[in-house]
Amino acid sequence: MKRIISVLFLVLTVCSGGFAAEPSDLYRGRTIVTGIKDETRIPAAPICFLDVLAKVSGDARLLDDPRAREVAAAATLHATEYSYRDRYALRQIHDEQGTRDRPYYLTVTFDPQRVDAALKTLGRKPWTTNRPNLALFLVVNNNANTYVLSGDGTFGRDQRESLAAASWQVGMPVALPSEADLAKAGITASNLTAMQPEKLGPLAKAMGADRVLTGSLVWNKEALGWAAEWRLHDAKEADDWKIKDVNFDDAFRNALRGSAQILSGNGEPE
Repeated sequence: MKRIISVLFLVLTVCSGGFAAEPSDLYRGRTIVTGIKDETRIPAAPICFLDVLAKVSGDARLLDDPRAREVAAAATLHATEYSYRDRYALRQIHDEQGTRDRPYYLTVTFDPQRVDAALKTLGRKPWTTNRPNLALFLVVNNNANTYVLSGDGTFGRDQRESLAAASWQVGMPVALPSEADLAKAGITASNLTAMQPEKLGPLAKAMGADRVLTGSLVWNKEALGWAAEWRLHDAKEADDWKIKDVNFDDAFRNALRGSAQILSGNGEPE
């Protein structure tokens, strides 16, 4: 029997600038819907299932795979629970909210065995090993300010929330340095880009991370979008990829999906 429940809050694991999801969250997908009703819930299930296929396998290429979309069309058959969170739960109620459907975060839980079986038909398999924790060192330039995104800094609150959501959606744990960490290591927005990864390694280890991910996020006012460049480091080499003309939600998803694709052995992001 499928359960449909409504909750007030969703709690992400956020500690010292770190964002992570529980292992069971790998088989959960989330999207925004209007109202608590079948008319919006049923079409949303394939969107969530497609996300879960990419999350569980670590292969974001499935998001654009026509075969995966065909498999996802039967998502409601694989769902075991639907839960809702009011997107405006902490906001003052306006009169118009009584006359139109409110937006909700819909989280769909899928049967793990059915997800794994679907991946097998697509020539993929679940990424079952422990996922490395990433330490993200990111320079942000929004045209008004340039700063290193930290877990507790004055700038970047919305970006931290976006990164936490991307971490859950992709199933990649990631941590940000604190302002104190950055100051102690002498890391600034002006020197981070040229800093060698071995100098970031000790700080990443102290943050509980296994791998270093560096990047830049620059606002393009002409394109009204962000340009992002990412580099995932290990002891011997580095992998680079980039994206442009997107919002920072998409930029962070691109960072973590690219990292997951590499670390899960599914090749390099384009």
